[in-house]
Amino acid sequence: MATARLPSSLEIAQNAELRPIAEIAAGLGLEPEEIEPYGRFKAKIGLDVLDRLDGRADAPLVCVTSITPTRSGEGKTTTAVALTEALGLLGGRPVLCLREPSLGPVFGLKSGAAGGGYAQVVPMEDLNLHFTGDLHAIGAANNLLAAVLEAHLLHGNQLGIDPLSITWRRCLDMNDRALRDVVVALGGRVNGYPRETGFDITAASEVMAIVAVASDLTDLRRRLGAVTIGRTYDGDRVTAEALGAAGSMAVLLKDAVKPNLVQTLEGQPVLVHAGPFANFASGNNSLIADRVALKLGDMVVTESGFGADMGFEKFCHLVARSGGLRPAAVVVVATPRTLDAHGPANLERHLAIVRSFGVEPLVAINKHPDDTVAAAEDAQRVALEAGAEVAEVCDAFERGGAGAVALGEAVLQAAARPSSFRFAYELDDPIETKLAKVAALYGAADVALSPAAKRAAARLRDDGLGELPVCVAKTQLSLSHDTALGPTPDNFTLVIRDLKPFTGAGWVVALAGDMQTMPGLGTDPAALRIDLDADDRTVGLF
Repeated sequence: MATARLPSSLEIAQNAELRPIAEIAAGLGLEPEEIEPYGRFKAKIGLDVLDRLDGRADAPLVCVTSITPTRSGEGKTTTAVALTEALGLLGGRPVLCLREPSLGPVFGLKSGAAGGGYAQVVPMEDLNLHFTGDLHAIGAANNLLAAVLEAHLLHGNQLGIDPLSITWRRCLDMNDRALRDVVVALGGRVNGYPRETGFDITAASEVMAIVAVASDLTDLRRRLGAVTIGRTYDGDRVTAEALGAAGSMAVLLKDAVKPNLVQTLEGQPVLVHAGPFANFASGNNSLIADRVALKLGDMVVTESGFGADMGFEKFCHLVARSGGLRPAAVVVVATPRTLDAHGPANLERHLAIVRSFGVEPLVAINKHPDDTVAAAEDAQRVALEAGAEVAEVCDAFERGGAGAVALGEAVLQAAARPSSFRFAYELDDPIETKLAKVAALYGAADVALSPAAKRAAARLRDDGLGELPVCVAKTQLSLSHDTALGPTPDNFTLVIRDLKPFTGAGWVVALAGDMQTMPGLGTDPAALRIDLDADDRTVGLF
């Protein structure tokens, strides 16, 4: 007998019966005046809720990360959704927090970032395409600062900004490699000062990073003012505040700073907010969304971008440190295929990274419909042999929350145990020491700073920025900075080519290897398959 075809993720999402967003909000404990509906199935949450719930204790926080992913990912979002649905089936009041998808990857390789199968966030099309407009607002604020800067240079340059020192770039929420390096202000004096610059994808903008770590609107405004755009001819830093642009940037972002409320296919509440690049920024959803969820639910599930060396390390050193958060449990996601390709050593390394922060990780084997039961069970055995205390198969793509109940039970047990959360470095460590301690998590034997990076480190100390945490921008496809070294190299040297201060977000970006801040489309991007059918319904989204 032929096996029935599993509907596509898009078909499942399009045929789902969603609960009105006011109903989701009420079940979460939000007052009617605390939500701003965006249509029937999504809403923004007003930040006043944090004042109302200020005295309420925080719920336990569970982080979902993964081993070194393939280019198509490991299914962290699917697993995070499944875990949330399972916790609901077990009688809890869980809340899921996720980043907002970027249009670039949606139309590039990923073609969707709402989970998969019966473990999805809905409305899936809205989430993947324009949602509530937050990313567009962030791009507008970023580019407003660029426009104010150009006008300042043209109309007298009263601050004495050295045009060759300008580091602020424009951004666009699309993968477009042709914009990585551009020349602006051609066409004569009336168009400004010609110079080389470039575009970043919006997810890599410092404005995105600021939205993700700001604690409220006042803090957002302060951080925008602290952004460094370049230097004067005398070598002094120039900020967005000095240019007079921070106030208007904050006005563009006053709605974008509010977290967005949607739901899973099984009706669990989801806060989707901010989408910072996991390579270049914190790689986690907004701190505001975490803070709201921790007051409203009895357990919060959040997902960090890429592997434990990337999003989870940055969650600990950038997000948790800034917001005073502590993970109660950590789930490391792996698939049978990636475990087979990378070998158990890669999983062992990621488990060690999590343990270095004082938390004992669990492993979730994300079973795709193409994986046999035997393959999933073999992967589970490999995970246990690699040192995982607990490894559970997650079959939620086909079964929804019911396919992750064993994982949910294991997470509840893990979260109830005390942990000894700690950081890998102290803020008063020298920048070089911080980088060495992060590199050690990857398995590096040493760190090498280029001459430009050494000069930048010295200037950071001179500017009084030496106590900022570090954010290593590197490839997600290897524990090193170089994909040619393979996913799990040993005794390599982490090469840092430059250091860039994100003075608004509050960290120093260490550029490792040839990390790009503007991705490009591949030879067969998802954009070639996304379309409208004869009934005007979207097709081609995963």
